Amino acid sequence: MEFKEFKDLFQQHITKILAMDSPLFVVDTDKDELWDLYLNSFPEGTNVIFRERREYDCSCCRHFIKTFGNVVVIKNNKLISIWDFKTKDEKYQTVIDALSKFIKSKPIQNIFVTKINFIGTDSNFEEFKDGTIHTWNHFYVKLPKEFASTSAKSEASEMGSYRDIKNVFKRSLEEISEDSIETTLELISQKSLYKGEEWKATLNKFLTLHKAYNKLPAKEKDLFCWLKASKVGGAVGKIKNHSIGTLLIDITNGIDLNEAVKKYEAIVAPQNYKRPKAIFTKKMIQEAQNKIEEMGMLNSLGRRFATIEDITINNVLFANKNSLTQMGAYDVFDELLKESTVSPKKFDKVEEVSTETFVNDILPRAEKIEVFLENKHSPNFMSVIAPENKDSKTMFKWDNNLSWTYQGNITDSMMKVAVKAAGGNIEGILRSSIMWNRCGDNRNDFDLHCIEPNGNHIYYPNRGRAQQSSGMLDVDIISPGNKIAVENQTWTDFNKMQEGRYKFYVHCFSHNGGRKGFAAELEYDGEIHTYEYGKELHQNEIVIIAELDFSKKEGITFIKELPSTTSTKTIWNLQTNQFHPVSVCMYSPNYWDDQKGIGNRHYFFILKECINETSPNGFFNEFLREDLMEFKRVFEALGSKMRVDPSEEQLSGLGFSSTKRNSLICKVEGNFTRTIKLIF
Repeated sequence: MEFKEFKDLFQQHITKILAMDSPLFVVDTDKDELWDLYLNSFPEGTNVIFRERREYDCSCCRHFIKTFGNVVVIKNNKLISIWDFKTKDEKYQTVIDALSKFIKSKPIQNIFVTKINFIGTDSNFEEFKDGTIHTWNHFYVKLPKEFASTSAKSEASEMGSYRDIKNVFKRSLEEISEDSIETTLELISQKSLYKGEEWKATLNKFLTLHKAYNKLPAKEKDLFCWLKASKVGGAVGKIKNHSIGTLLIDITNGIDLNEAVKKYEAIVAPQNYKRPKAIFTKKMIQEAQNKIEEMGMLNSLGRRFATIEDITINNVLFANKNSLTQMGAYDVFDELLKESTVSPKKFDKVEEVSTETFVNDILPRAEKIEVFLENKHSPNFMSVIAPENKDSKTMFKWDNNLSWTYQGNITDSMMKVAVKAAGGNIEGILRSSIMWNRCGDNRNDFDLHCIEPNGNHIYYPNRGRAQQSSGMLDVDIISPGNKIAVENQTWTDFNKMQEGRYKFYVHCFSHNGGRKGFAAELEYDGEIHTYEYGKELHQNEIVIIAELDFSKKEGITFIKELPSTTSTKTIWNLQTNQFHPVSVCMYSPNYWDDQKGIGNRHYFFILKECINETSPNGFFNEFLREDLMEFKRVFEALGSKMRVDPSEEQLSGLGFSSTKRNSLICKVEGNFTRTIKLIF
């Protein structure tokens, strides 16, 4: 066979592989070694010296083989080299078999990029001494136009970009689990992921590739990545480096789903974005259901308001005469006359007692107790919750199946919960917070300000920057939309706080049609002062919340406060600034039956005619047994789904945590009558 015939077969093969659905790649070879292999693979006697060099030692062919000899394509995750064809000629077949074996033993180094559409020299001519013209044939390939790059980038730059996509694509396939992709797609379908829809198509495509990749033997996986990286584009190819990749990696690494989503949202969500609902997946629901059934707790999920017959005398610190007779059967409390409205200031000089003295010395001898309900007690309204099935197993850390909820479906100040959800710090020495737009009808832009003793002004321009005093505004809401709006300032270092006068006020930066005011809280050393300003604020109007003096020795002294703090209002069927009779005093259920150390102790004062007209959550995650906490996202959703039906029969009143400073004025009667100020 003449070289011309061999060359024709070679070009036919090149035409076939160029028609395959694959880019051209180059393997990692030494180009001089490849050329030497070509020359040395000819059978003995078939590549002898012609003039000065061996017959096939041609400068045109040398350039071709060094430029194009290591090119391959990928089909069915197998390499096909430019030398993989049959000649029916032992001489040439021996050469191309050697080249093919050598090439396919090497890993792919990069994609093949060229700016021209031909490689090599097709033929040239030589005039011999006798005047005849001889035609010399060489290796030559003409590439279709789609194989010749028209990019302004250099060939090396193009190859580097493609190599980067392939490398990141492979790491994405290796480091991201299939389960994390499916979980994220489920969150998107539930509309639980901010801007998740933008990633849906990309994730579905990546999931398909991920499944195909994991079915391959190890030796084919790298080829799969080289081939697919040329087609998937940057979104899929570099998915690991995108915001959604952060979420996928975190879920793969076992980070709590809620925390993983929170990190993702911190990257992509605007400052005021709040995820609309708890995060859970079908898989999580199924696992939680299996666990609940396994533990025999399916009938523990239904909840209702507790009644007097749900508690026993053993767990009561005080019960009035009527309640003592009702421990076995619930009946309506005896009617008692309400006292006329009284100002809290009237009790400034009453005797202060600790909870220890109150429980150990006063309650055992008391026959009647009334408490003075103040506006500041609004966050303290609570209800005791019982299971619908009285004999059901407890889901809680303690050994009974009763729980409790505070006003607003929380176990803390509603404003503190809202501030925390917005990213604010509620732990510190001094906290100032405001809240508005609770019903979605006040989209005004209110700003919280504080003037410190040295004149330093803490407000929106220095949001997120801690001042020398350790004070900082960390939440600033500009456009509330339909969501509750809060702003928050916290001082975290007692030693850095300046002594002197602090002035807190609200400025209506932008009036956007809202006709209502705001609520405010000042908290110092665990004691919360609550304020309500119900009037409309006009454009640029300023309302002073409070002025106080701070002393490191004496703490805080209020100089001026909002007048609305003493206005009478109705909360849960009870009017503030009045005395109300107590039916039962008791610890929270986590301290019944001499249980100790299971969370914070709360002191409950069940009040006559106190009616929680809402449908609170049936339970909260912080109450759950440890063996249920791995399903906490599902239980969070279940708690909100399994709401308590309204009822006239309930144990509701005031609750006080042992970890938060507060006070309650009590009128106690027995063989004595005294008015005390109970300090928590």
